[in-house]
Amino acid sequence: MALFKLLPRTLKGRQSCSFISINRFSFSSPEDAAAERRRRRRLLGMPLLSALGDIPRPSAPDQPPVRKPQASPSIPKLPEAASSLSGPRLLLHNNILSLLRSGDIQEAILLVRHSVYSNCRPTIYTVNAVLSALLNESLHSELLSLHRFVIQAGIVPSVVTHNLLIQSYIDSCKLDLAISYYRFLCRDLPLLPSPSTYRILVKALLSASKMQEALQLKDEMNTLMEPDIEVYNLLMSELVDSGDPDGALALYEELTGKLGENLKSFGGIVHGSLMKAYFKKGMQKEALELYDSVLGKEGSQLRFTAQSYNSILDAFFKNGKFEESFSLFERMMAEHCPPRRLSVNLESFTLMVDGYCATGMFKEAIDLFRKINEKKITADVLAYNNLIGKVGQNGMVVVAEELYREMREHDVKPNEHTFALLMEACFVAQRIEDAIQFFSEMANSGVEPGTLAYNTVLCGLVKAGNPAEAKAFFDRMMEKEVKRDLLSYEVLLKAFCDSNRLDDLFVVVRALLMDKNVVFKPQMKELVEDAARGEQMEGELARLYDEVEKEKKDALVRAAEEKLRADALSKEERLRKRAEAKAKQAATTKITKEHIEMHIKRFSLNNIEEKEDVPHFGGIFGNGGGPPKQVSDCIGSSEVFKVRNADNSA
Repeated sequence: MALFKLLPRTLKGRQSCSFISINRFSFSSPEDAAAERRRRRRLLGMPLLSALGDIPRPSAPDQPPVRKPQASPSIPKLPEAASSLSGPRLLLHNNILSLLRSGDIQEAILLVRHSVYSNCRPTIYTVNAVLSALLNESLHSELLSLHRFVIQAGIVPSVVTHNLLIQSYIDSCKLDLAISYYRFLCRDLPLLPSPSTYRILVKALLSASKMQEALQLKDEMNTLMEPDIEVYNLLMSELVDSGDPDGALALYEELTGKLGENLKSFGGIVHGSLMKAYFKKGMQKEALELYDSVLGKEGSQLRFTAQSYNSILDAFFKNGKFEESFSLFERMMAEHCPPRRLSVNLESFTLMVDGYCATGMFKEAIDLFRKINEKKITADVLAYNNLIGKVGQNGMVVVAEELYREMREHDVKPNEHTFALLMEACFVAQRIEDAIQFFSEMANSGVEPGTLAYNTVLCGLVKAGNPAEAKAFFDRMMEKEVKRDLLSYEVLLKAFCDSNRLDDLFVVVRALLMDKNVVFKPQMKELVEDAARGEQMEGELARLYDEVEKEKKDALVRAAEEKLRADALSKEERLRKRAEAKAKQAATTKITKEHIEMHIKRFSLNNIEEKEDVPHFGGIFGNGGGPPKQVSDCIGSSEVFKVRNADNSA
């Protein structure tokens, strides 16, 4: 009744209906409830629960229990499926991606390492995202360290993980190690290489001028999977550039023989390389006919991607077909409609900028470059460096500085190559002070000057007729222990020989002879000796050679002595630690022995005291007037306590 008073006025009239509707959520029997649960599971697409008859019965008492077979630890594990990236692990993945987008890679690494031993372990997809960020920042040692950590933690790598590791080895100039890891991947791992694996390795082999190894790798790919058209495109393009168009045409015939009509579904990736081969052989008619057959006709079965278009653009530019390339780029821009249709990318704009600059149309190149954002494409530091270098070489320093400012406004971080291009542009325009200012600005921008930056300043100052100032930068280079190459020495040696500054010349020669990473070429050595002979200072140069040889021998002796001293100290340290460990073990053994003896002695004394304190009773356990007997040791402590209390009360 009280509940009825609390109901709203509009619901009081429908009270009975309300209680009647509640019965819809109840079932008359457990069988009806089970049927309803099965119906709901079928609607949700969930597997039905197994019937009772499917449940294995326990084994009989006289038979041993059936043990579930355990998987052998020697069987390799497969990486987790994409469905594992859900729930808290998906939240962790998104948090790490947020850290990577904000540029806080170190915090992302720490979060991955800490979460490995938590209740929410990261998936291999999360680890791959961090490894990719480290690869983009060229942090190869940290990439290898994190990869080793997650493998030891039991996170099974995927093919993407292996590809990132191979790319890291290649970027670290360890191509042989990358090939060895690929062999290990094919031989010992349960995962086969992906097409991206072969693209990475083939591109690296071609960059190292190892065409035969790249062709052999292509043949290995064909034995494991379907031919990858991008691998063939890389090989064909390199063969054309190296002057072997016939080899490129042979590869195209091999590809068409393997894929046949399926080649049309790949978007015409190889048609650009095929056109380059025709142009190289002087078959311009065949090249243009190929272009008309795949792009000139409406309703073509080939659906070109941005990469396919870029290949044809490159073929046109390299063979002077600028009008055709401009017309093709307009078509690409008209078809571009992200995200549904992507027919233009950053490489397309870079190719067009190069084409405009090659024809002297710098204004059009700059205007086109500034329209990149309109197509939802972000220019990176390489694209900016390309345009800055083009305008700087043609004396357009003001435009180069404007591009540099735009670069900073769009949060694109400049690198050492950016400042080197700006300094070259200033030196071309005879703006020496501005070039030195850009060199000083590198440190403020968080970029440490390296060999490229120092060599740019040295060459610019020498060309400007300031060898003394160039010598000051060379001294700073040695003071900061920046790695020097042959150009660093040659530019100063020539300048000092031409200006007869033999004192500075001998300083540079001494530094060159003491540098283990650079070889004193015979041509430069002859030039130095001619300069010393012209000033009649052959004796000073000979003494310099002798002093350097003596210093090298002394350095070798000191290095050997230091090594012996270090080995002796290491041996002494090992013996000291061994003696300390032995003494500590002996002390521990002595303490343990004394402790055991003390407990044994205390236990013996307690037994003696208990036996002496036990009273004698006559006739309790014996027959009346017999001699008194000692209470047995089997009497419990509580009984002894009662007997003692009774004795005290008496």
